[in-house]
Amino acid sequence: MNFQGSRRRGEDGIAMVIDFLLSNARLVLGVGGAAVLGIATLAVKHLIERAGRAAEEEKVEQKMAESWEELSLVSASPTMIRKGIEGVVMKHVAKATRQQKADLGQQPQSSAVAVQTESKAEPKSEPKSKRLQLSVLTLQERLQQYFRTRASLSPEEVRRAQAQALEICMEIQGFLHRRHPDMPLGEMSLGGSLLDNLQVVSPDHACLLVPLQLEASLWRLIPGEETLLTHPLHWMVRRVNLEYFPRGCSYWDRFLVGGYLSSEAVVSMFSKAVMETINWPSISSTLDCLVRPVLGGPELQLEIRSGDVEGGAGDPAHTLFITMLPLLREGDVVLTAQPELTSPWGNAWHLSLYPWETQRLAQLDASDGQRRHVLKILKAACRHNPALRALRAAPLANLILHLSERESDWSESNLDVRFQQCITELIGYLEQGALHSFFKPAVNLLSGLSEDQVDQMGFMLYCAVSEPEILLI
Repeated sequence: MNFQGSRRRGEDGIAMVIDFLLSNARLVLGVGGAAVLGIATLAVKHLIERAGRAAEEEKVEQKMAESWEELSLVSASPTMIRKGIEGVVMKHVAKATRQQKADLGQQPQSSAVAVQTESKAEPKSEPKSKRLQLSVLTLQERLQQYFRTRASLSPEEVRRAQAQALEICMEIQGFLHRRHPDMPLGEMSLGGSLLDNLQVVSPDHACLLVPLQLEASLWRLIPGEETLLTHPLHWMVRRVNLEYFPRGCSYWDRFLVGGYLSSEAVVSMFSKAVMETINWPSISSTLDCLVRPVLGGPELQLEIRSGDVEGGAGDPAHTLFITMLPLLREGDVVLTAQPELTSPWGNAWHLSLYPWETQRLAQLDASDGQRRHVLKILKAACRHNPALRALRAAPLANLILHLSERESDWSESNLDVRFQQCITELIGYLEQGALHSFFKPAVNLLSGLSEDQVDQMGFMLYCAVSEPEILLI
């Protein structure tokens, strides 16, 4: 949207709002609180003005970064949300914004008349300026445009990343079969959002699923609620029938700790057997890309860069991270060895709800639904916005699953309505401090967020209630 045409009038209106808010805020909040309120109002004002500038005036990426940096100053004040001041700020700013929109809507007519008077030879089919196009786009059109240009991935990008990840998968599987032929492993495969068409912005991560084969008569998977941990996502794998099949009868007995299969010990073994043993420079030259393990972290992760392999550098824009994920399957239960999620319990395995969530979304969308479409837009918006970046895919997917219990029409014509509903619903969950898992209600998917993060997200989403477009910058 372009607000430059009525800059003087818009600035005067915003200035009056600022003076009014500050004069009243000093009485209630004191000088410090009034200063914070002034920063909040000015930051949103600058964001609105910057969004209206043409691309030739400044670079798009720089414009986005500066806008979010200013909003991060606003969100640094948790007290504002708790006391409801953000509602006052956005009410007056939204009013000023609507006034500027109205002025903008009247401007093109007079401008067109002037241009036609000065030069009749100018063709009438001249494309509209970018600023005018943005001003007339509806939220529905903005969402569709954002999905095409910012959220979705091209089929060529996805195929290239999948092929690269599959080559790494085959190399690791062949190496393990040669070096550890007695290790009972299932067929390795790729998994995650890259394979399920749920990845956004760039194809930069994938999972290499490494299924461990356990003897059904020697091992028992115990739900988290039945363990001493009492956590529904922390399962245990107990060794049974030791009186008939003593320790050593199973390959995985060497990773027993206290009578349970230790996920931490399994991850440590794969780290030494794969990450620290494979000749990665040789594989890099074979695959014509730079492949190297990411050491020092709790995950089994590889970094793959396309580019100059001989120089030891690749193109950061084409970096793919592959996480090697040992797992156990029993029916529809999938347990993963992820110590970063089950710490400090070294014996615990993580119950992955991702397959259930993905399958449920696909089933609901089978009859012309757009739930995954909305999910990808939300994921991209959170990834581009520093204030919302801590929101991962799981809370967003469960948000949509919960909303689907009440709303059945997720057709393309209702894309804007469902998007706005998701914003409102998310604010409610943040205020409650809990978003319960669709399949495991005892799990709070917001428990990992700090109070400061919740306040930052809350303020940003409050702003988006009246101006949803700020999430699509």
